[in-house]
Amino acid sequence: MHRRDFLKASAGTVALSSVSRFPSALAASLPADVSRTNKVEHVISIWLGGGMGAMDTFDPKRLGDPKKKTPGSYYPAIDTVVPGVQVCEHLKQTAKIMDRVTAVRTVHHHVIDEHAAATNFMHTGRPVSGTVVYPSLGSIVVHERGPAGDDAPPYVLIGYPNVTRGPGFLGAKYGYLYLTDTSQGPAGLSRPESIPPQRHARRESILAALRERQNESRTRDLKDYEEAIDMSLKLSGPSFNRSFQLDQEPDDLRNRYGGEFGQRCLLSRRLVERGVRFVEVSHNLNFLNGTGWDVHNEGILQQHALIQELDSAFTTLILDLEEKRLLDKTIVMITTEFGRPPEFDAGGGRGHQGSAFTCVLAGGGLNHKGAFGVTDDLAKKIVQNPVSVPDFFATIHAAMGIDYTRYLYDGDRPVPITDNGRPIAALLS
Repeated sequence: MHRRDFLKASAGTVALSSVSRFPSALAASLPADVSRTNKVEHVISIWLGGGMGAMDTFDPKRLGDPKKKTPGSYYPAIDTVVPGVQVCEHLKQTAKIMDRVTAVRTVHHHVIDEHAAATNFMHTGRPVSGTVVYPSLGSIVVHERGPAGDDAPPYVLIGYPNVTRGPGFLGAKYGYLYLTDTSQGPAGLSRPESIPPQRHARRESILAALRERQNESRTRDLKDYEEAIDMSLKLSGPSFNRSFQLDQEPDDLRNRYGGEFGQRCLLSRRLVERGVRFVEVSHNLNFLNGTGWDVHNEGILQQHALIQELDSAFTTLILDLEEKRLLDKTIVMITTEFGRPPEFDAGGGRGHQGSAFTCVLAGGGLNHKGAFGVTDDLAKKIVQNPVSVPDFFATIHAAMGIDYTRYLYDGDRPVPITDNGRPIAALLS
């Protein structure tokens, strides 16, 4: 047996034994079945940097009191259109569409509760390694499914660049295009007005002449770089850049999406229409409460404004995709690096909790439940149907027709595509 085959078989055995305690929650490895849902073409990933508290959003419990240091939710709960499923009172619009949504309430990991490490884990499904730079979920989806259109990049990040979102050992070809300003598009793609078309064409001819002189034995890194240049030249034209002309949308729709974060969500829909395979929308700019989702101490006082902003943007995105018949073809996910505990800190806010927190799935033709998994009376421990991060990723892969059991290779080292995760069977049935 070769080293590659031995490692692959050994890893599979270990993974199987580690999940056997919860056989009812997760699907068995059935690669033949995943093709039934491969009509899903796109992913819009909403990233809530800082750590969204499940008790104060999608998994409300009994009310607490920060002044008396009584653990519990910060806000009252309200019913949703799904019987028995509640959300916090500031998710009023989301409550009306929870039949298109599943709040996966039992996501968990054991990464140290530090933002950078947990952010890396929630993008790659693995802890930081000293020997392997793992690819992000977005890069893997693009690697497995390829571009969704000829006139758009496969992977776009609306937010600041970060290595945790990168392609890792897959190479630059599977990296992202990023932008921070929804009105202008990616920096460096648009031709400056000071450079006339004739000069731009002359530059391209010089580049072509230089390429003709290159040795065919050049490295993969150089070839990947050249492909990135080709893509940038293609995307610098007017066709793709029209995606960023949000003023073409009806004023009423733009207003329903809301402020800067909402406009990012609107742009994500336009990018999906253009053919982008994977879009990440970061909610990390112009925070209404001053601290974002990292609600230590007084940061929690205006947390409701942040939740309301998410509520309007997320709901409008779901209904907008549905109206344009894109919802069944698009998975919308909300993730965060960890949750928050039920206890209040000295300043009345909350700390970090990775042992049980909520991530959200919507659309994608999934069999939505409103909620999946059960936590205890304070959302501190998992009672039923735990979902690991690899399991959550495997669910997305399965919905997109990607074989979640296969291995990628860093050189000759086999790397399981989801660290041996199993999809949530109830959402795929």
